[in-house]
Amino acid sequence: MIAKGEVPEPSLLSGGNPQIPRGDGDGPVQAYIAAMPGWKRAVGRALDTCIERGAPDARKAVRWNSPFYGIEGRGWFLSFHCFTKYVKVTFLNGTALRPVPPVASKHEDVRYFHIHEHDELEEDLLVRWIEQAATLPGEDLF
Repeated sequence: MIAKGEVPEPSLLSGGNPQIPRGDGDGPVQAYIAAMPGWKRAVGRALDTCIERGAPDARKAVRWNSPFYGIEGRGWFLSFHCFTKYVKVTFLNGTALRPVPPVASKHEDVRYFHIHEHDELEEDLLVRWIEQAATLPGEDLF
């Protein structure tokens, strides 16, 4: 039983993705990252740090149980989501990035980057992609 004023632990959806209420700002994104299971939490923290380095003016939100990052007046450029064996980073304008992120999407402009448990995170590459993505027109999703 949850005591009055106590916040319940987020439940995990399929693939270990945290179920976090929608919200705007850093708070909901940090709640999502804190709820990421196991090794994925460190990936979430590293991604958030890379995004803050590459796009220090980025706004943050959680929608559809995923963190989103965007630039005011330009739309959303990135999100990520937990799956069983990897964390999927979505570049909403990914086909315009150089080099192009490796995983194609059924959506023409979207590209993905998957991070698996034992992958060495290429932070410099991620920051370069983030810097590029933040300067491009993003998506007006919500």
